[in-house]
Amino acid sequence: MSKILVIDDERSIRNTLKDILEFEHYNVELAENGRQGLEKALTGNYDLILSDIKMPEVDGMELLQKLAESSVETPIVMISGHGNIETAVESIKLGAFDFIEKPVDLNRLLITTKNALEKKHITAENKTLRKKIQTKRQMVGESPAIRHVRSMIERIAPTDARVLITGSNGTGKEIVAQLIHEQSRRANMPLIEVNCAAIPSELIESELFGHEKGAFTSAIKQRIGKFEQAEGGTIFLDEIGDMSLAAQTKVLRALQENEISRVGSDKVIKIDVRVLAATNKDLKAEIEKGNFREDLFHRLNVIPIHVPDLDDRKEDIPLLVDYFCQMVCQEQGIPPKHLDPTAISALQQRSWTGNIRELRNVVERLIILCGNVITDKDVEEFG
Repeated sequence: MSKILVIDDERSIRNTLKDILEFEHYNVELAENGRQGLEKALTGNYDLILSDIKMPEVDGMELLQKLAESSVETPIVMISGHGNIETAVESIKLGAFDFIEKPVDLNRLLITTKNALEKKHITAENKTLRKKIQTKRQMVGESPAIRHVRSMIERIAPTDARVLITGSNGTGKEIVAQLIHEQSRRANMPLIEVNCAAIPSELIESELFGHEKGAFTSAIKQRIGKFEQAEGGTIFLDEIGDMSLAAQTKVLRALQENEISRVGSDKVIKIDVRVLAATNKDLKAEIEKGNFREDLFHRLNVIPIHVPDLDDRKEDIPLLVDYFCQMVCQEQGIPPKHLDPTAISALQQRSWTGNIRELRNVVERLIILCGNVITDKDVEEFG
């Protein structure tokens, strides 16, 4: 049940609002002036605050300012019998969700209340999702190799330079791309990821650049491609070494001219997109074999970043294991577990051909199958 605080110095209005909202099954608390309302708003966990503007001691506008200064994120709806456009605009600028004039219209009140509570729910949901995303987008480790990668990200992220990220499968190339985007000036715009190895060669052009209706047999409607979807943001071309030569030619043109054309159309579409690419292949060797365009390689390889294999940074394994233990226990709803020093040592002695991805899988298996304290014997049996 949503909890609402009503602040008004007129008892009749307080009680009327309380009756209306409780009839709609909301939990309502009252404050008879701005000072009392401020104290409650700062200490109570409310889903919505309804506040009068004209009140003694602390008025509604001062209340708004003090709550904003205290980082209270509860939606606040201002109510006033002395309303005018200037007052409404000023309250919205100070952070109010909405402004309602007295006498309060019942339908307006209920609709505004519903919308404000929905906003509170969506904001809380987005925070939770952002926390989950950020938890997954950490670069864990303090080895010299990983510190170098982290330093490179910090230096190049604020620029629009193209980046070619290389490294074996499972090393975390996509994490590097995500961190570059998140620390860039384009962070509030889309990050569009394309796995070039997972898309059939005959569909890659349509996937990247879109197509017009009727461009080919199955094109029953117009499609917007990944480059257009990434407008203003970043496109991450993962496993670009697996892209067909025909698609490479179009990508080269997009990088040269900052424009694309959809499949089946001659119309030129201007784009503003930062390009990050990644591959587990030696592109210079692929150029010699005729599988990759040299001119595209040089367009992409403005800033090269190599992500090291786990076998080259085994000193990071204790930190990675602790990180994955916490993550897996949280995801699986399992009480916290940990690996003792013998288990850590056993993991450091192994060869990790699957890199970080393989280590995470092993830790998850140990967490699920073993007791609260995991030993080297558990690693030998289940790892």
